[in-house]
Amino acid sequence: MAEEKELVHLTINKIPVEVPKGTKIIDAARKVHIDIPHLCYHPDQRVKARCRICSVEVVGNRRLMAACATEVWEGMEVHTDTQIVRDTQVGILQLILANHNQDCLNCPRNHRCDLQELCSRFNIGHTGLPIVVRDMKDAADNPSITRDPTKCIKCGRCIRACKDVQGIEALNFAGRSDSITVTTAYNTALENTDCILCGQCSLVCPTGAITEKDDTRRVLDALQDPAKHVIVQVAPAVRVSLGDEFHLPPGDIVTGQMVAALKRLGFDRVFDTNFGADLTIMEEGHEFLERLETGGTLPMMTSCSPGWVNFMEKHYGDFIDHLSTAKSPMQIFGAVAKTYYAEKAGIPAKDIVTVSIMPCTAKKFEAARPEMGRDGLQDVDIVITTRELAKLIHYVGITFHDLPEEDFDSPLGTCSGAGAIFGTTGGVMEAALRTVCEKATGKELPSLDFLSVRGMEGIKEATVDLGSRKVRVAVAHTLKNAKIIMEDVKAGKSPYDFIEIMACPGGCQGGGGQPLNTTNARRQERMKALYEIDRNLPVRKSHENPEVIKIYKEFLGAPLVGKAHELLHTHYHKTAKRCDFHTSGNEA
Repeated sequence: MAEEKELVHLTINKIPVEVPKGTKIIDAARKVHIDIPHLCYHPDQRVKARCRICSVEVVGNRRLMAACATEVWEGMEVHTDTQIVRDTQVGILQLILANHNQDCLNCPRNHRCDLQELCSRFNIGHTGLPIVVRDMKDAADNPSITRDPTKCIKCGRCIRACKDVQGIEALNFAGRSDSITVTTAYNTALENTDCILCGQCSLVCPTGAITEKDDTRRVLDALQDPAKHVIVQVAPAVRVSLGDEFHLPPGDIVTGQMVAALKRLGFDRVFDTNFGADLTIMEEGHEFLERLETGGTLPMMTSCSPGWVNFMEKHYGDFIDHLSTAKSPMQIFGAVAKTYYAEKAGIPAKDIVTVSIMPCTAKKFEAARPEMGRDGLQDVDIVITTRELAKLIHYVGITFHDLPEEDFDSPLGTCSGAGAIFGTTGGVMEAALRTVCEKATGKELPSLDFLSVRGMEGIKEATVDLGSRKVRVAVAHTLKNAKIIMEDVKAGKSPYDFIEIMACPGGCQGGGGQPLNTTNARRQERMKALYEIDRNLPVRKSHENPEVIKIYKEFLGAPLVGKAHELLHTHYHKTAKRCDFHTSGNEA
């Protein structure tokens, strides 16, 4: 039984509250429904106390105290709404605005900006201070992330996400006093640093200083082009997070409404990336079994997270052979769409525009890789994030809550439960084991739930019986944990045969392109929802998906060989801390 924490009694604005010892004032205030304003504070990050917007008055203290950094004590009396507190908060906001590009209408975070929201809350229409905004232009050739230093408020959230979550440290503070900035080493373009384009920085940025590259206009242009047949695929994690953008409960499963919205946006066909996930498992699972049988490179590692692949290419380039050669579900879907689907539909591949809706900013880079296409065409033409999809739905004026539920189109819309759980950490491994175990033993699994690889623990492991031998598997999420795994591989000490690594916390459902209110608590709810989808689907194994069986019979042949090898596999390269990407091809 967990030991109960000592309780502390205090008052906030004369309202009694009881919280565990060690609770910060900002969290205690929420118990009595008081939202203390803040900018640098984030519930999943360590305390920074930089912005001081959360200043409160504590009886007995001469100075105001930062609510995000101050622990409560017995008998504490806190006031969040006194004149000195309000004057201090207004003064801080005015100072920030004096050094902030206030062109809100041209900002991608307009109406979604924490600074803008606080200014509205405090009725600040302008600052009475001189405006001092330095001209700090950022290169516009990054395929995934856009930076606008004139919008930066120096809160440090992006630095903490990059350093503490991912262990990358591509961003840091530079300069002193009023010249301090958040930038890269030597102000190098982000794509030429250690950055792996995961977008976790954009997920926590409170303003428009770091955002995903907006490709919504390209989608709208494609939909308006009568010469183009525009199809869309949707990643598993999007259906359990999109509801956040429409104020639905965390983890709400909105698959049917999402499909209906996409059809109303004008897509010619709405397909499911989970179909591509099932194909990934067929190829990756057979690849793992082949490596076991032939003495291939072990441990084999999953390759469906583009942020993780970028990390491998930049930091562990000598170990690229450990990566599975199977493409990610998104890219497998794209390859099949431009070949199998094009043939079935009788439409030339050059006239098909493939749009992907992903929870990930690095997917924009992945789609543009030269390896991910053929005959001058990219398999995936446009990638937009969950946030960008919500923007399109709002733009067209669709009332999401009222939409009827509709189904994905066939043949690329049929999936298994295994494909659905790709959206969470451990899901790829569990999906693979369902197929690997049955293919290796020739027997049906008594249970399809591999509970030991589930959950938010940073590194999880399990031992699995394949009949002729036992294999050890591991699952890691975030690149800080990936580095722990890779250092053992580098030292020749890794005990594992098969490893799944996802770049983002919680896997894809916690990706850098997800709704801005993403926290670890919401990640937990999304994870539960994905396993619920899996439980409720009639087919829960990739190799039993009838459409997967059909495509191998009619088109691909057998896994790993012939057309399957040509279309569904790729190779990666050691790079010198640089992301090279393809800029030509089929433009919508």
